[in-house]
Amino acid sequence: MARVDALVLGAGIVGVSTALQLVKRGLSVAIVDRQRPGEGTSYGNAGVLGGAGVYPTGFPRDLGTILRVGLKLAPFANYYAADLPRLAPWLWSYYRASREPLLQEGARFQRPLMANAVAEHEALMTEANALRYLRKDGWLTLYYDDAALKGMQGQLALGTELGVAANVLDTAGARALEPSLAPVFAHAIHWPDIASVSNPLGVTQAYAKLFTKLGGLIIKGDARSLHRSGDRWRVDTDEGALDSPNAIICLGPWAPDVLEPLGIRLPFAVKRGYHWHFSSQGNAALKRPVVDTLNGYVLAPMEQGMRVTTGAEFARRDAAPTPVQIDRVLPHAKKLYPLDKPVEPKPWMGARPCVYDMRPVIGRAPGHPGLWFNTAHNHYGLTLGPVTGKLLADIMTGATPVCDPAPFSIERFAR
Repeated sequence: MARVDALVLGAGIVGVSTALQLVKRGLSVAIVDRQRPGEGTSYGNAGVLGGAGVYPTGFPRDLGTILRVGLKLAPFANYYAADLPRLAPWLWSYYRASREPLLQEGARFQRPLMANAVAEHEALMTEANALRYLRKDGWLTLYYDDAALKGMQGQLALGTELGVAANVLDTAGARALEPSLAPVFAHAIHWPDIASVSNPLGVTQAYAKLFTKLGGLIIKGDARSLHRSGDRWRVDTDEGALDSPNAIICLGPWAPDVLEPLGIRLPFAVKRGYHWHFSSQGNAALKRPVVDTLNGYVLAPMEQGMRVTTGAEFARRDAAPTPVQIDRVLPHAKKLYPLDKPVEPKPWMGARPCVYDMRPVIGRAPGHPGLWFNTAHNHYGLTLGPVTGKLLADIMTGATPVCDPAPFSIERFAR
């Protein structure tokens, strides 16, 4: 019977970062997952270390946008009609939580995490010999008319208060940064303090390698086998049973599979998303990711090629892929940037783990001694993995936390 101080369930960027933060504090730690590190949801993001703006990602509030989504005319969103009855209560909670005062509140709560995210990544990348993946050129958000830019004024004002740097540019100013962009947009915002990475999988794998170098264990096993055994948590692995006084849920979209049998229900849903890599025509290139805010996709330069990512698809996590959003955004993307041929035969699909207030769930599980959460990072798992891992490690070891953990407790949903 093997025993460790902490058992981390999930080998995505959040799980690996959490395990790494704990092992650096001298704990014996094992990561258990069915897949190798970084091969799940963590693989498929836009590689951005930061947000698309100042606010968390909210539900549309204007009727016109909602109608476009409902009629499946919006390239940034899709849904399965058969899943809407099951999703409706969560979507209603998400809509209510997306009122501007609550988005501002969420931005204030998350600002200490966002403000420290790049520094925590850079520290781990330095130790993991992975700085080659880090780019500190900011990123661009594009707007197609004056009204769209005006809609950002609330975020920009709050950003000024919170210390979020943002430079408003015209078309020429944006193209001075990224000459390969076509002048089909009217305005842009350059967020200079946001970083990005050229290979999210490579980053997670580098952190996992550092974790094992420091004495951590990565073991193949099924997190759904988690159960109490006396005063400890036990999980079954390919190498036998593994016991620990502490089990940490870092399972992203698979968290409900483990939590619901324990009687724990998070207000949880997934936003599925797709990406596809393309080559570029001629000498075209981007130095930083670019988001088309109207059509809801990102152009992200990666080692694999130019990654085109989509917005949200509301459907069951395990339903068959329906990459219609890729088809919807590609005409817009090709007008903006000279994409060439796809690198892979078909798009990749993943599932973002979301709770309706768009804040991660971090801390103790009430009524379950030794059970901890670091999950539901919504759109920001890559961004927040190292800093929320540090926050949870602080809580577990009695260190002064990097920020107030109360806004991220599961107990907020009971109020």
